[in-house]
Amino acid sequence: MTLALVAAVTAIGTYAVPAEAGQRLFTDAAQCAAGVLAAVVCFAAGRDRSGHRRRWRILLGTGLAGFAAVRLWWTVSDVLEPTRAVAADVADIGVLFLPVFTVLGLVAGSMALPRPVQASLRRDRIVLVIDSVLIAGSLLALVWSAVPRRIFHEVGENPWVVGFAAAYPVADLLIAVMVMLLLATRPASRAARVPLRLTALAMLALGVSDTLRLLQLSSGALTPVESAGYLLGPALLALAAISNPGLADPSLDEQAEAEWLHLLLPYVPVVATGVVIAVRTGTGGQLTSYEAYLGWLGLGLVVARQMFTIVDNTVLLARVSEGQQRLHHQAYHDSLTGLANRALFRERLVLALDAYRHRGVPVALLFADLDDFKLINDSFGHAMGDRLLRAIGDRLVAAVGPGALVARLGGDEFAVLLDHRAADAEPAGHRILAALREPFVIDGHTVGISASLGLVVPEPGDPELSADTLLRRADAAMYVSKRRGKNALARYSGGADGGPNADLPHLLARALSGAPAAAGFEVYYQPIVRLTDGAIVAVEALARWTDPVAGPVDPDVFVTVAERTGLVAAIDDFVLDRACADAAGLANTYGRPIDVHVNVSAARLGQHGLEEAVAQALERHDVRPSRLVVEITETRRIPDMPRAIEVAERLRRRGVRVALDDFGSGYNALAQLHSLPVDIVKLDSTLTDVDVSPERAGALCRSVLAICAELGIAVVAEGIETPARAHALAALGCHLGQGYLFGQPGPVHRLTATVPAQPSPHSSPHLAS
Repeated sequence: MTLALVAAVTAIGTYAVPAEAGQRLFTDAAQCAAGVLAAVVCFAAGRDRSGHRRRWRILLGTGLAGFAAVRLWWTVSDVLEPTRAVAADVADIGVLFLPVFTVLGLVAGSMALPRPVQASLRRDRIVLVIDSVLIAGSLLALVWSAVPRRIFHEVGENPWVVGFAAAYPVADLLIAVMVMLLLATRPASRAARVPLRLTALAMLALGVSDTLRLLQLSSGALTPVESAGYLLGPALLALAAISNPGLADPSLDEQAEAEWLHLLLPYVPVVATGVVIAVRTGTGGQLTSYEAYLGWLGLGLVVARQMFTIVDNTVLLARVSEGQQRLHHQAYHDSLTGLANRALFRERLVLALDAYRHRGVPVALLFADLDDFKLINDSFGHAMGDRLLRAIGDRLVAAVGPGALVARLGGDEFAVLLDHRAADAEPAGHRILAALREPFVIDGHTVGISASLGLVVPEPGDPELSADTLLRRADAAMYVSKRRGKNALARYSGGADGGPNADLPHLLARALSGAPAAAGFEVYYQPIVRLTDGAIVAVEALARWTDPVAGPVDPDVFVTVAERTGLVAAIDDFVLDRACADAAGLANTYGRPIDVHVNVSAARLGQHGLEEAVAQALERHDVRPSRLVVEITETRRIPDMPRAIEVAERLRRRGVRVALDDFGSGYNALAQLHSLPVDIVKLDSTLTDVDVSPERAGALCRSVLAICAELGIAVVAEGIETPARAHALAALGCHLGQGYLFGQPGPVHRLTATVPAQPSPHSSPHLAS
């Protein structure tokens, strides 16, 4: 439609208007109208947009307004002086408004296009202009060398007029080159290329008209082709302004291709121009002053372009170096606390041990585990727990002072490496304990926390000295602090083969890797009785471990170690298999088949393998599923409750009953009671001391008994040590009980069919079951 309109106007001006002066008046008026309409379109399109997309349209409209003003001057001159000569004059300088403001608009609009190399906007503008001038100058040099001299002599005698008229096509060429550079080096969506392509076509139309006008300065009126170009150019620029591109991010391949074009494209015409000039001078030709000026201009622009490239490379190298440093820091530091992570700590520990072995540089290691930190997460949420961990990390760094490496090994575990300062290790540990005793105030909440610390200092001549060994020993010493009541410091004093705080993780892994029974593992049984008559109705299977060299290990200690090291499943499976194997012996002892309770870690309930282990043990030893009760220890969080519910349901459908152990001592007991399908609840001793605190404990116990009665769940009271407590619980409606009053855990061959004599109400043996 645009082409048809331009063709119609051109035909009217050429053929319908008879006189030359009338044709010129009609053509100038038509060009003025085209410029005004295009300027109005650009201003209107810019008003509806913002940022760079608004700015380039306003600049383009300003240039078109200058174009229309010159045409208006020509039109007025045509009316006042119909016979005036057609030649360039001072008023024609207004025509340069369009190319100048088009260049400014392209520079502004280029900022809205994706860039292959992210740099400053000012740098991008300058490089775009330099590249455009460099390519345009090289092309002009090629044209000057290729076109015969007589063509330029025929143009006119006045060099100023010729030079002024030549500025138009040169400007058009510069703009066309800039558009082509943007199309080649700024990848974007197809829609985003539309205004650039329309601008290129507009410059082509104007460039043809300007070139023809330059070559025909001595002639009269404009030819139809010239007139069409001056009409078509503004029309195409108006279409570019009203186009609405939807920019899209370029692909990686497009970015790589654009980056190579961005680097190489400006130098292609320079090389071609150099080759042409070298051939001419080599064959005896001489350079004109114009070619020399263009050569010096090109050389200066190439130097400037290279300087920008050098700056780009310098910035790029700085960014790469910064990125490498950031990645290195992320690889060796904890993202939450900013402390060293396990990888960096182990690397530094290896270096410290190497210095200790070869140069005698002292070294010491502190291992810290926060006490009951999971309760913080459960009570206040993980976000609060993360902020507390950061605050703890800051206090640890302040407590040990400079020169020590503080690391977060994971979760709530921290470690401190003291090389060159082994003598300060124990005081540093006590400073850590003192620092952590001070409450933390986070988000308006006052939070108290403590830690159990293990200290290890390597012994001279130890053949097994390594970073992993040292960490295991510090971990073992930390467990000793846990066993002593937490919030304490214990120093590793045993070797790899024994001692009061031997390398328990290593020994436990070695014991469970083969036959646990051969490594000192066995199963003890404690009776569960009916409180009304004292009849034994079931037994609970309990793991016991006596290491051949380390001696007896407390169940709380080795179970905790097993849970932390991922070995608890092996203990569960061993106890399950041995309990099913002893089922026949238990039936002989009590004169009838009896139920067997087996403990299973709560974390195990949501993992693979438990159902298979239960099925294999029952089948292997021909035990009826109804005789097996799987006790879920309630002091550990169940990580995947939906899966745990599915596993519990499948076990019950198989005939196995499910019990919730240590109810009331750990994680959200009522929530688990509501969610998990259980048959039995075992009340923790903190809820069964109704003889000591009849009002408070009695109220709690009554409430739990009432809830369980409503749900059809049996209740077993644990920790019964006195007849008074047994009678009080029976009076509250609890029918089953377990504790030292009815018998201590023992191997199957020591069990008796009757409950032993009850101790006096004043005796209170330590509960270890």
